[in-house]
Formats: sequence, structure tokens, C-alpha cells
Amino acid sequence: MDKNFIVNEVNRLDKFLSLNIEASRNQIEQLIKKGFVKVDGKQTLKNGLKLKVNQEIEVSFPEAEISKIKDVEFVKESLMGKKIKIIYEDEYILVLNKPYNLTVHDAPSVKDATLVDWLKLNNISLSTISGEERHGIVHRLDKGTSGVMVVAKTNEAHAGLSKQLENKSMGRYYLALLDFPLKEDLIIEKPIARSPSNRLKMAIIENGKNAKSAFSKIEVSNNEKYDLIACKLFTGRTHQIRVHLSSINRHILGDNLYGFKGELNKINRFYLHAYILYLTHPITNKKMSFKAPLSEDMHDFLENNFNMESINDKINETNIINSFSFTS
Repeated sequence: MDKNFIVNEVNRLDKFLSLNIEASRNQIEQLIKKGFVKVDGKQTLKNGLKLKVNQEIEVSFPEAEISKIKDVEFVKESLMGKKIKIIYEDEYILVLNKPYNLTVHDAPSVKDATLVDWLKLNNISLSTISGEERHGIVHRLDKGTSGVMVVAKTNEAHAGLSKQLENKSMGRYYLALLDFPLKEDLIIEKPIARSPSNRLKMAIIENGKNAKSAFSKIEVSNNEKYDLIACKLFTGRTHQIRVHLSSINRHILGDNLYGFKGELNKINRFYLHAYILYLTHPITNKKMSFKAPLSEDMHDFLENNFNMESINDKINETNIINSFSFTS
């Protein structure tokens, strides 16, 4: 499918396309970068190309590179014990509760089956915008993080959700368990980039990308050692919550990569959970929110170490959202 446009006022190519096609900024960049955009019949790879009045723009929308599903038995075996629960589904979007220890999409270093493999195995229709391989994946969660995420089933839904990510009208609230209580609610705004000393980690780097997080205290454990907190992100950097907490000498229980040490090393995961997702439905424009129940092991830890009656009162959706009033 191709689309053609005539420029009616001076503009940058990427900005012109964002006004004329349903796609996110990143998707537009990918279309230009991959050579799917022509200006006056000539291919251009420049996002910032200055357009003149009456120039003709042609955009081709590529067929997605649909990879074959991996060996079915391998996928089933790899996913054994990883319970992926559907929270909501219609013909446009799918909201699910991702278990920890599950990678969202393939990469050269990924050996196990992924969430995308599970989606394909279950014949769930996925968007394929810009010809990208990451079918339907609008936002992701780290392999070790559990919780709520949304998957786009059509290109129109994908474009709409991606724009909400960019303008911050879609977002998530997280719950985390810390090895030492915070002194108070706080906002951390420190730049993040790849660690120069360990390629597996991110770090606070002076010239890194801007990153801003807010942390709200929920409940301290019965022995006053641990802290249940809620987290809200204003930016979406890799490992952002973990890096910002580490920068103030707080660590998520089980997060050995970012400095957790202690007798709880038998956890074999870190206790970080995407708890609440809010968005506007990309087709119906209805405001929606979804909550992903805690994984069994994280719930059991809370039950054994905290006052659950108090926690249950405090982690309802309204209280979690209101707990971040200090950020406004």
C-alpha cells in the first residue's frame, strides 16, 4: 500500500509525515531510514529534509518480515511454568500479565522462547507496522520484571498507542520491594546510559539520556527491614527504576546486577512488578486502566513479612495514583 501527498507549506520531512500518516515518531523514522519514502520520485534517508511547497511525497508501507514460528515443541517446552494471563482482549488490543523470566521479543542473545513466540503459537493477530519484526510490541518489560503490558493487534492500534507513549498519556505504575526503607517519597532525575565498565548494566552517566522517576512509600515490613514502594516513570530508559534506586543505595530484593546483597539470594529474581496500566483505547477513545495481580512468590513474600490488611487497603488503584500527588 502506497500513499501520496503534496506539500502545501514548508516543513521537515518527518514532521510532515507525522501530520499525514497514523504512525509514531519512531515508526516514521524507521520508514525513512529503511528507504520507504520518496520526495519527487527520489528516495531519501534524511528525517530532517526540508520540504518545499508543491513537492510530492510518496510513502510505501512494507510487508512485514514475518519470521516462521520456532519449533512448536521447543516453544512449548521453553514456556513451561511461565503463566501468561490475558487481562483484556478485543479485536484491536491485548492486555496481559507477563511472568518474570520471560523475554518479550527476540534478540541475538536470546535463547529461550519469547512472549512474541507465545503470541504466534496462540495465533493472536499482531500489528506489523514499518515492517518491523517486533510484532505488536508497543512497550516492553525487562525479562526479570513481571506485570501488565499491552500488545497491538492492528497497525492502527499500534500507531495510536505509540503516540500515547510519546505524549505520556499512557503509562504504568510499578510495585517494588526494597532491601532498605526509603526515608521519604522522592523524585530522582539523573541521566542514564550504558555502563562503560559492564555492558549488561546501565548507569548514571553525565551525558546520558534524561531520566526521571518518582518513588512513593507504601508500607514498611514488620521487622522494618524492607520497604514496599510504588514507582512512576516520566521517561522510559532501560532498567530506569533499578538504576535510580541503586544511585541512592537502595536495591530491589533479588536484584544482584544492581547491588543487592543479602540472605535472600535464593529468590532467583528481583521483586519488581508493573501493577497498573492506564491508556486511551486507540480506536474507541475510551479511557481504560488495568491491574495485574502480583505473582505468587511476590505475594507470598509480602504475606510473610508485612501487614497484608494494611497493604491491601493501600494498593488499590486510587490510592496508588493519589500517592504520587507530590509530583504534580
